[in-house]
Amino acid sequence: MDIEKIQVIDDEGNELEFDVLFTFDSEETGKQYVLYYDSEAEEPQVYSSIYTDEGELFPVETPEEWEMIEEVFNSFVAEEELEDEE
Repeated sequence: MDIEKIQVIDDEGNELEFDVLFTFDSEETGKQYVLYYDSEAEEPQVYSSIYTDEGELFPVETPEEWEMIEEVFNSFVAEEELEDEE
């Protein structure tokens, strides 16, 4: 996925636009993941979904996947902090 914004339909059927933080592929699960956030929010929250090459989004369902996503996110944050220090 090589885009900067995505549209997500919430539980009430509203189309919301989010900024893509980053994407990654997992060899372990064979799935592609996207992490995204609302840059307009006062305190942005990061969300994650599974995505397909066709641009479809699916919820992350297992605790193991959430744990893996959290590890990847924490590595991303640590790298960003190191770059900011340089």
